[in-house]
Parts: sequence; structure tokens; C-alpha cells
Amino acid sequence: MSTTQQQDKQHDRADDAIHDKRIRSFVLRQGRMTAAQQRGVDDFLPHYGLNLEDGRINPAEVFGRQAPMVVEVGFGMGNSLLEQLQALPDHDFIGIEVHLPGVGKLLCEAGDLNLDNLRVYRDDAVEVLNQCFPDESIDLFQLFFPDPWPKKKHHKRRIVQPPFVEIVRKKLKIGGCFHLATDWAAYAEHMRDVMNAAPGYSNTTSEGDFVSRPATRPLTKFEQRGEKLGHGVWDLIYQRTR
Repeated sequence: MSTTQQQDKQHDRADDAIHDKRIRSFVLRQGRMTAAQQRGVDDFLPHYGLNLEDGRINPAEVFGRQAPMVVEVGFGMGNSLLEQLQALPDHDFIGIEVHLPGVGKLLCEAGDLNLDNLRVYRDDAVEVLNQCFPDESIDLFQLFFPDPWPKKKHHKRRIVQPPFVEIVRKKLKIGGCFHLATDWAAYAEHMRDVMNAAPGYSNTTSEGDFVSRPATRPLTKFEQRGEKLGHGVWDLIYQRTR
């Protein structure tokens, strides 16, 4: 075994050791904060931020109104979510993201625009879903371009697995939808296979396959660049049936 392979194995063992028994789908990397991102955290997190420790929420109390609720896990730098906030002012959005620079950027931009249909958790999505969202409370759940963990030994870290899919199903309203998107073909097939086998869901296409990007999912700059290079993007939308 080469030195590099030995180091990889040691890294994997160390990585597993610092996680609890549940395998996490993310690695927390703390990037440098720009001045604007820091301002977003300092000035706007007190208003937009929700806390895992506060437990179960009442969405109508959080937003001060009754409105369709959209939840997005892993919004990254928040570009597409910001577009949705502006395009759908009659919807309420809750974003869940662990990386502080992305949270800061989104909050800075949303705060400067005086948008009030956003709230944010900066914590593990599984814990937030389990502890903070009432069952049958979400109208649309979004998971766009999650980490594909392309190496076979890391496939166990992919967030789209039967236990996670079941958690999402419980939190969706009957008739609510789970929208997934990825630019990795192998992960797209994995997503489709997991979702098609999941009880209580129905693929919104009669063929049980992929759908064209709906207008509700903004086209990202990353995606536009990929299209020019011939890279594919695959969307899946499933409805909760029971």
C-alpha cells in the first residue's frame, strides 16, 4: 500500500471518529468571510436566524402569516434561493446551510432588499428536520446540487438515502413535493432509484424518470457554464401521496 493510500485510510478513520454514529453528508469547512458576508451575519442573523435549540416551530408564528412554505437544504451561496424569495413573495422560505460564508452572503442580500419571507438555520439538516419542523408542514422541499461524494467509498455519505427520504416525507404535507437536482449522472440515477423505491411518494412523471427544469428552480451561473460545456443537469420531482 502506498503512503498516499495509507494517509487516505487514516484520514477516513479519523473523519469517522469525529462524527457521531449517524454518517453525515457534509464536511464543515470554514472559509474566509468577506466584509459583506460578515455584515450579513452581524446585522441580519438576529432577525433571520432560527435556532435548533429552540425546538419545534409554528411557521405561522415565525412569519406572522399563513403561506405556502418552501424548505431548502444546502443553499450554498444562496443565489438561486434569493431569486426565489423575490419571485415568490407570497411564499415563505426556510433555508438550512452549515457554511457560514454562504449564510452571510444570503442574509446580507436579503436584508438589504428588506425581504421578510426568509428564515435560516445554520445547522445539520437532519437534526433540524427532526427537531424543529412539525409533521405535514412543508409544501415544497428542495435539494439542489448536493455533494455527490463521487468516490465509491464515500457513497455512504450521500444525503439521498432511504432514512433521509423518509424524514422528508413525514415533514411534507400530503400532496407536497420533494424536488431534487444534480449535475452528476451517477448520483442522478442513485437519487431516482432511491426515490422510486421510497414508500409514500409518486414520481410526477408517468415514466418514473427525470423532468425538465421547472421555472420555480432558477438557472444558476454554474449551471449555465456547464450547459455550454455540454454538462447535463437532472431534475426529479416527487409528490407525497400518504
